[in-house]
Amino acid sequence: MSSSPKPTSADRTTTQEPGGGGNAMALLVIASCQLMVVLDITIVNIALPDIQRSLDFSTTSLAWVVNAYTLTFGGLLLLGGRTGDILGRRRVFVFGVLLFVVASLLGGLAQNEAQLLAARALQGVGGAIASPTALSLVSTTFREGPERNRAFGVFAAVSAGGGAIGLLAGGMLVEWLNWRWVLFVNVPIGLLIALATPRWIKESERHPGHFDVMGALTSTVGMVLLVYGFIRAAQEGWRDALTLASFATAVVVLVVFVLIERRSRQPITPLHMFADRNRAGTYGIMLCLAAAIFGMFFFLTLFVQNVLDFSPLATGFAFLPVSAVIAIGAGLASRFLPKYGPKPFMVVGAILAAAGLAWLTLTDVHSTYAGSVLGPILVFSLGMGMEFVSLTLMALSNVSVQETGAASGLLNATQQVGGSLGLSILVTVFGTASTNEAEKQIPRFLAQATPAERLRFERTGQLPPPWSDEVLTAGVSAAFVVAAIFTVVAAVIAVVAIQVRPSDLERLQGGGGPGPV
Repeated sequence: MSSSPKPTSADRTTTQEPGGGGNAMALLVIASCQLMVVLDITIVNIALPDIQRSLDFSTTSLAWVVNAYTLTFGGLLLLGGRTGDILGRRRVFVFGVLLFVVASLLGGLAQNEAQLLAARALQGVGGAIASPTALSLVSTTFREGPERNRAFGVFAAVSAGGGAIGLLAGGMLVEWLNWRWVLFVNVPIGLLIALATPRWIKESERHPGHFDVMGALTSTVGMVLLVYGFIRAAQEGWRDALTLASFATAVVVLVVFVLIERRSRQPITPLHMFADRNRAGTYGIMLCLAAAIFGMFFFLTLFVQNVLDFSPLATGFAFLPVSAVIAIGAGLASRFLPKYGPKPFMVVGAILAAAGLAWLTLTDVHSTYAGSVLGPILVFSLGMGMEFVSLTLMALSNVSVQETGAASGLLNATQQVGGSLGLSILVTVFGTASTNEAEKQIPRFLAQATPAERLRFERTGQLPPPWSDEVLTAGVSAAFVVAAIFTVVAAVIAVVAIQVRPSDLERLQGGGGPGPV
């Protein structure tokens, strides 16, 4: 049983009168914000080669174009959720959206590496303010039961499918315009969201409290150091002094974070939320699945562009079915959740995701998109659609209105932190496997290379196709093995930790009291 306060009937009152048109427009505004924030994680991936050439990034520093966003986003989500609780969710939501818009404009105008990385970090701050507040607004705008289930279904589908949409949008913008438009595109969208919010979303009640700034700082710094340690291990090895120092410092800082949270009167991470086995299990499942989905997008993008030789636009279209199937999975879960509860969808969704990733491990240099990629990503996406609806609903069940911001922020934080940390682990696995494969391929290349090819290899250290394709494929396949293990762990957590009672089903159907979930 959780030690969180029980929601009262007053707590569960929606912030606006129920009405189909008004609630539909409110959901459109909230989902549009979430889509803008989520797709920004992947829309930039397609543009990275162009960014590197335009601003003279090194290969190592280029990774921080993505990391500067995801780490500030994931690290400050908890503070963003608490800010909405204290200052009013609509007010904070609009501020986060506008900050995201300004940062996107500055990023598009960046003239050097430092300017772009600073803008990307600022984007992460804006997203960390807007995203958890958006999820809180879903919880407080829609009545508990079928109406809120449908709203969570839409929100979850957008959250899970935004990555694929970002790849498509990024491919179109890079191929038809230039890389700067992957950032500029957020400006008109964000301004429309900010203008529409006051009309369709009412302000929530403010709740007294204070900001746990030290908690936010220590959690963010700790995760940055942990992710950096894995990334450096992939480049310099596990015995590198800076790698070991990064891991050791991360552990110390994260222990300090936990101590701060235990002693704080209003912690940024209410540790009592983990006392509820269902909610703790939900966070654990999200951590594992986020690692898998980040890895799937990252490594398949490399494989499709470098081995299958797809253009940026073709790569975007290759991932388009992911969004459609995620929406189907989310729709199925939303429809049948009141009857069966979330646990079956958590278990089956994780198993489907594991099956899709296991299938992807079979890809090789002779694979085709239709024969080796499309089927696995459809299976994976169906499972993820089921998962995100169930996880979102479970994470916010039996949480008082005063803590919906913190609860939603914690769910989003586990997604972003799980994605960043999981991707860094998978990159380490990829680096080890590809290095081992390169040791096999280099002698084969040298045995067949022309003098000009040998000279080029001595100068760049890079193998040409088809040897480079073998190296990349070996690394990608190894990464998918570990990603599949992540999803198996998620399935085990769902079987062991999640419990659904008859009273829970009654509440999902719109009746009964706020019994624990």
